[in-house]
Amino acid sequence: MAQNTPMMKQYLEIKAQHKDAFLFFRLGDFYEMFFEDAVLAAQELEITLTGRGQGEERIPMCGVPYHSADQYMSRLIEKGYKIALCEQVEDPKQAKGVVKREVVKVLTPGTMMYGNTIKEKENNYLVALTKFSEQSYGIARTDLTTGECAVTLIQGDLDEVIQDIASSGTKELVVETELDPNVLKRIQEKCPVTVSYENETELHEDYHHLVKSLQSDQLVTSFARLLQYLTRTQKRALGHLQQVKHYQNSAFMKMDTHTKRNLELTESLREKKKAGSLLAIVDQTVTAMGGRLVKNWIERPLINQQEIENRLTLVTAFKDAFFEREELRDELRHVYDLERLAGRIAYGSVNARELVQLKRSLQKTPLLKEYINKIAPTFVDRWFSTEHQVDELIDLLERSLVEDPPISVTDGGMIRPGYHQELDTYRDASMNGKQWIAELEQKEKVETGVRSLKIGFNKVFGYYIEVTRANLHLLPEGRYERKQTLTNAERFITPELKEKEALILNAEEKMEQLEYELFVVVREEAKLYLEYIQQLAHAISEIDVLAGFAAVSEKRHYVRPTFSVKRNIDIVDGRHPVVETVIEKGQYVANDVQMHEGREMLLITGPNMAGKSTYMRQLALLAIMAQIGCYVPARSVELPIFDQVFTRIGAADDLASGQSTFMVEMLETKYALTKATENSLILLDEIGRGTSTYDGMALAQAIIEYIHDVVRAKTLFSTHYHELTQLDETLKDLQNVHVSAVEENGTVVFLHKVVDGQADRSYGIYVAELAQLPSQVTERAETLLKQFEESTTTLQVQQTDVKEEQQLSLFMDEPETAVLVKERKSTVDVSEQEEKVLKKLVRKDVLNMTPIEAIQFINELQRLLK
Repeated sequence: MAQNTPMMKQYLEIKAQHKDAFLFFRLGDFYEMFFEDAVLAAQELEITLTGRGQGEERIPMCGVPYHSADQYMSRLIEKGYKIALCEQVEDPKQAKGVVKREVVKVLTPGTMMYGNTIKEKENNYLVALTKFSEQSYGIARTDLTTGECAVTLIQGDLDEVIQDIASSGTKELVVETELDPNVLKRIQEKCPVTVSYENETELHEDYHHLVKSLQSDQLVTSFARLLQYLTRTQKRALGHLQQVKHYQNSAFMKMDTHTKRNLELTESLREKKKAGSLLAIVDQTVTAMGGRLVKNWIERPLINQQEIENRLTLVTAFKDAFFEREELRDELRHVYDLERLAGRIAYGSVNARELVQLKRSLQKTPLLKEYINKIAPTFVDRWFSTEHQVDELIDLLERSLVEDPPISVTDGGMIRPGYHQELDTYRDASMNGKQWIAELEQKEKVETGVRSLKIGFNKVFGYYIEVTRANLHLLPEGRYERKQTLTNAERFITPELKEKEALILNAEEKMEQLEYELFVVVREEAKLYLEYIQQLAHAISEIDVLAGFAAVSEKRHYVRPTFSVKRNIDIVDGRHPVVETVIEKGQYVANDVQMHEGREMLLITGPNMAGKSTYMRQLALLAIMAQIGCYVPARSVELPIFDQVFTRIGAADDLASGQSTFMVEMLETKYALTKATENSLILLDEIGRGTSTYDGMALAQAIIEYIHDVVRAKTLFSTHYHELTQLDETLKDLQNVHVSAVEENGTVVFLHKVVDGQADRSYGIYVAELAQLPSQVTERAETLLKQFEESTTTLQVQQTDVKEEQQLSLFMDEPETAVLVKERKSTVDVSEQEEKVLKKLVRKDVLNMTPIEAIQFINELQRLLK
């Protein structure tokens, strides 16, 4: 049977050890896959599914060429799959039986070092989760492409764990096999990551130096699980891993995934792209390292005021030194991704061209230091303390590598002439071989007198001298050694020619081999400088981000924020940083925000499309910008430091988990109410609109009251329930504000200006007209609106005619209702039909009717009275 051949037995044995991965099985110039792997890979990669064997014994098979396998592997990894790379580990010529094969590396979404899955300005995080108790979780993360390592211990519920995992854009999660499936299910519902398993948590002694700063055994255990997984899958030394940093979640502003999505921090809601996000505005970095850092800063704003002020002080310094800053940024544009170059050096996958890029980047250091000495001299030692450590590396790379080497490290052309004498000899033979052959041919023509003599080459006989039969008599006896006879010519060789042939033919091969060996030595030497390269990379990325903040602040006229110890918000002419960039210059309407004691909550009413949501998001974005250390778009800004931001803006459902729009709304609101503190910021937009009018209004009021009385967080609450504006009479810290609009000659103009007081209407039908609904629809809506308003007015007038004790009787039983009607009849002369109407009216629970039910009920009463 085909399955029982020695090769297939080998395949099945190896596959059994990697059941959760595609096994790329090396056969000659192809990676082959069999059985279920082949069927699934053929579908995912859209390649031909073939077979091995005949008839019923035929098994599915597909393959990809070895030389172009990277693109296929990247596509599978991008879809969340894993790949076990199985290579031949012995020379087929020396093998007895089946060539020995082993898995040399396991590729996963969290361990990729190259390919389409690796974004230049994004980290590629692998996270390990260790559960110590119901309220204690260890989280360790690394970006293998940069060597960054961090760990934290979360003492809290699973929501905080999920928030931490999701905040970094985790690509792969490593857990123990015994982890509660319900825990894993909840995580995957919020974070669609590839899951892998690792049970070993012993830290190998070779990596003890990485955890020397960790004070907790639980933190060490968390990182050890991650490290064991890396060691098992990568099967190589991980010398570029940096010392593990212990971070506290309490050191950063917390935002859940909904908040980040609603505020469009790193990608737009609609297109899921960077354009249209806050990141697109503040990311003015010119290096890949800086791009990754600014994204991390936006996702984790600081809480510590001193750290924030330090960043702002540097932004001020960069902003004030325009010429030096711009010259510095011009130099930074020539700095390559040092972090990922260090990772590739450690992995042994760096090529000569990348090492030259490293050299050129390191050579920029003295000039960068010179600019920083002019802009922020007190930070020179902090950022460039390792500058002199890499001088030897620069010298090595300068002496060893040519300025423009090829990408391949096996084809030669990398090593600079004069670096190695033996290589120069081979290179001379290779480069000058044709010239030597040409000179020999000319020499032989002169000495023999045979003008048609020529020197040729073929793969069978090598180099030869060819003479036509007609000229054979001109050759001196014994000058050449006959090699081959043709119809019209003879071919000869000479000892000199064969000696040169050996040198020429072997020179290319020997040169390439020697070049590769010399390159490996240079690459290994570069590994000794990894720590210094990484420190310099971190410094350059910080400089890049802060200089970018200064550039955007100057260009868009941002101001430095100040921070209030009294929790006051005082924003004068604040602007939405993204919206102001997409409308015509001068058209954006700036708005103030004042919140202080006695004004902790703003209840926002106003027309649809007038800008309520923009106003709310604007406050949150200004707070985030301030806490990452960036200037903000306003004339002046005073803010408290927020520990958390919560938002419920926009409608969304979660059909996959069976949750309606309203359920998602309630869950997000619940998260804010239970997690927020008085130092938090809450933004709630149109809470309650997903259910009936009275249900929604009741929930909205209850939520407002709870935040006001219990949570006491700074809150913006927008609503179309104008009835809620009366709450300012009972809630001392609530203030009504509205987005103003004016109506002239039937045309509504939205002023987009937020002012104190409540709005009188929503202008919903006008917005429908702007959306170009059929005129028949909007005209009918106008008619119905007038009827609803008139009916409501009539009902209100009737209610005011009833005395207070009579209004209470609306909630009484039938006998008391009869008394009410009887008393009414004794004072007012009513007909029998009117008496029926009164009975129906007093029995009806009007407070729990929907608007449509109220209209239908009023229509029925009118019909009875006619």
